Amino acid sequence: MPELPDLSLYVHALRSRVLGRALHGVRVATPFLLRTVSPPLDSFTERAVAGIGLLGKRIVFSFDGDLHLVLHLMIAGRLHWKATGAALPGKNGLAAFDFASGTLTLTEAGSKRRASLHAVEGAEALAAIDPGGVDVLAIDRDGFAAVLQRERHTLKRALTDPRLFSGIGNAYSDEILHAARLSPLRQTHQLHDDEITRLHAATQQTLHLWVNRLQARAGDAFPERVTAFVDGMAAHGRYGQPCPACGTPIQRLVYAANQANYCPTCQTDGTLLADRALSRLLRGDWPRSVEELESYKADRAGPAGPAARRDRRG
Repeated sequence: MPELPDLSLYVHALRSRVLGRALHGVRVATPFLLRTVSPPLDSFTERAVAGIGLLGKRIVFSFDGDLHLVLHLMIAGRLHWKATGAALPGKNGLAAFDFASGTLTLTEAGSKRRASLHAVEGAEALAAIDPGGVDVLAIDRDGFAAVLQRERHTLKRALTDPRLFSGIGNAYSDEILHAARLSPLRQTHQLHDDEITRLHAATQQTLHLWVNRLQARAGDAFPERVTAFVDGMAAHGRYGQPCPACGTPIQRLVYAANQANYCPTCQTDGTLLADRALSRLLRGDWPRSVEELESYKADRAGPAGPAARRDRRG
């Protein structure tokens, strides 16, 4: 799912293309995309775009008359800038927003249609679809601490909860926690003051770094390759590759449809994290450290098999 740095990249590219320009029309290919019935989409026709911003992980197009189109890309939704009047792709095309300067198209890969478009009028209606997370780039350390410890969660869950923090998902939470040298499974209520300070700084520094880096890479071009796996990341998407800080192979913890990527040396004092399913499956055979993991792999590949490993562990 596109996160704050990716969405900021879209917003930056769109402002130079549609801000102050009139929307000539919206073409919707599937009725499942539009989640509201009032105001009708026709009411946006020939109104100028007065502002473009973010509401959590949603892109908000604000128009004259306090009207707003709110677009949520979800996991597989992506935006593309085409020539004016460009046709929608037959398979993945969901909507097209036509301007004199060009056409913004929305596509969604896969068979599931999760992207959404809300048409709303007024600040109250806009606030009703706001998940409530704070702006992590603007909040100070004490405000960050208050939100972080509002509920008892793991750090991974807290950072990715849109009701707590705005715009952070699976990818950048991995990068933030690696930069902060904290375990994704550390409990929010167990953090010391210096660890909260470190996490707050890592959150802002990591997101600023990637906002600037992605915009520098894109330049004036419209971003067409928005992905969760970006060259230069320290932990996310780098399972088995060496940690850029210490060289230890990056590990991952898989749960539900998500995963946490982390460095055991930098973040968990050398301990390998086990999800519940793997812990139940392997029980006493679950490797507790990187060294045990490498031994486990060697035993499975070698002729001696698991018995030799059990002998070594007693």
